[in-house]
Amino acid sequence: MTEDVHDGDTAPLRSWVGWTYDGLADLLVTGSAGTWDAPSLCVGWQVQHVVAHVTMPARLSAEQFGAELVAAGGDFTRLSDTVATRDASLPGAELVAALRSPVLHGWRPPGGGAAGALSHAVIHSLDVTVALGRPPVAPAEGVVAVLDQLTAADGAYFGIDLTGVRLAAADTAWRWGDGEVVRAGSGPLLALLSGRTLPDGRALSRR
Repeated sequence: MTEDVHDGDTAPLRSWVGWTYDGLADLLVTGSAGTWDAPSLCVGWQVQHVVAHVTMPARLSAEQFGAELVAAGGDFTRLSDTVATRDASLPGAELVAALRSPVLHGWRPPGGGAAGALSHAVIHSLDVTVALGRPPVAPAEGVVAVLDQLTAADGAYFGIDLTGVRLAAADTAWRWGDGEVVRAGSGPLLALLSGRTLPDGRALSRR
């Protein structure tokens, strides 16, 4: 388990958010030509769709976002799919610049605070890196912090059933739960907790 980050001290979380987005930008800049078109862990989305999704706060003003939400009938999932599908075709350089944007690094989801911003950045970065077979671009402390967030909620955030499950990170000392052992690297383990299916076909049961 990671050390608690006090509510009044969000500096580590904010630092990890920026680190994660910068690392994802670096990966895309140095990756092969096919990296953008590779499938991600988000069903139906390629890497470019994930990047278009996470960079929305850097590209859309509050007014633009509101208009998109109205057009989507108030359905955030529909909005996300629409924007990701449309903006995935933006030039790669523009999307990379958005990943490095201080606006994105300082963004917090409504009601989610710094912890929500960290989980959003880390989980979606893993949608890319795990799918590509690459190590996490998020700092190890950030990955463990989000593991702690999701297990503290007993899997409820993504509807995962953790009854009789012991999670064990293969690359750190992080452990949680009792029962049948599920072992993976901390990144893939967090992807499992986020309701993703790993490239090897593994998935955790839904409630």
